[in-house]
Amino acid sequence: MTTYALLLHPAANRVYTDSAARLMAAELGVLDRTVLGGRISDLTRTTIGGIPYLTFETDALSGAETGLIANLSSVYGLFRIEGDLLAPVELHRLDRYDDDLITIQKYQGKTNEQFTKLLLNVTLWSSARGAEMLDRRFHVFDPLCGRGTTLNQALMYGYDATGVDTDKRDFEAYSGFVRTYLKRKRLKHQADVTQVRRDKRVLGKRLEATLAPTKEDFKAGRTQHLEYANVDTTEARAVYAPRSFDLVVADAPYGVQHGSRTDKAGLKRGPQELIHAAAPGWTELLRPGGAVGISWNNLVAGRDELAEALAAAGLEVCDSGPYLDLEHRVDQAIMRDVIVARKP
Repeated sequence: MTTYALLLHPAANRVYTDSAARLMAAELGVLDRTVLGGRISDLTRTTIGGIPYLTFETDALSGAETGLIANLSSVYGLFRIEGDLLAPVELHRLDRYDDDLITIQKYQGKTNEQFTKLLLNVTLWSSARGAEMLDRRFHVFDPLCGRGTTLNQALMYGYDATGVDTDKRDFEAYSGFVRTYLKRKRLKHQADVTQVRRDKRVLGKRLEATLAPTKEDFKAGRTQHLEYANVDTTEARAVYAPRSFDLVVADAPYGVQHGSRTDKAGLKRGPQELIHAAAPGWTELLRPGGAVGISWNNLVAGRDELAEALAAAGLEVCDSGPYLDLEHRVDQAIMRDVIVARKP
């Protein structure tokens, strides 16, 4: 057996930093349960030289397994413990673009970037193709995409990204950001804003972009597709074909600054009505073996309520072990949690 030590990346958000070690332990627990075969033992928070680490034991990690661990949301470094010494293990992240794609946008209510990555990771690893993280180009759908934090993280991984949101200001802000960013970085791309039409009516605007990290990739057709439709999430099934996406990843409105809105129910404080209304459509859009990951404020909606809505939509909820250790405080009014479900 080999003992490893994970050094955590310091988060800019102090409240998140306080929870980061526990959250990454749960995130690693999901990876171990779904992909690594339950090989990790003695996962412990340890202080070495006055610095906090997460240590664990397992048989020697392969290059592919190290690659998966390299993409944990808060990992800064990985070491083998050899006596009193730490031997660095080389990490290769999936990141295809500069990290300012994730960090440069600043606005009130933005979801912490490290948490966004965690939410995407645990959803991906819970799908039937979780072991293919490093080799497969997943298609990620965010049905409540706001200003695109999840879309940007999917692009960083080299995946295709599609989102919908009904807020026109968020759509304009994100479409402006993306086009400016691609031009400023001199990335080869094509980007257009058009209208979404169905049954002779205009549902909203749509941003479509094709991009690649290098000109050589673009010319060779090794491109990624980005799309953002400014429509209500309950209309997503009218815009996209069934089985279009591998993953559905959403940060639900917390019911503090932003309520949850559906066309029939109007504005509500909790996300229950929204998810009950939208989950059947999201499930249709998901490919078999895909997974749904949703974060929400559990002070305004209980886990059982959301699990019931997802189960009613035909999904199998992951409701044991590390999946129950992802709750953490954001501020006085928000206790954020994560629920993950699979499509058979």
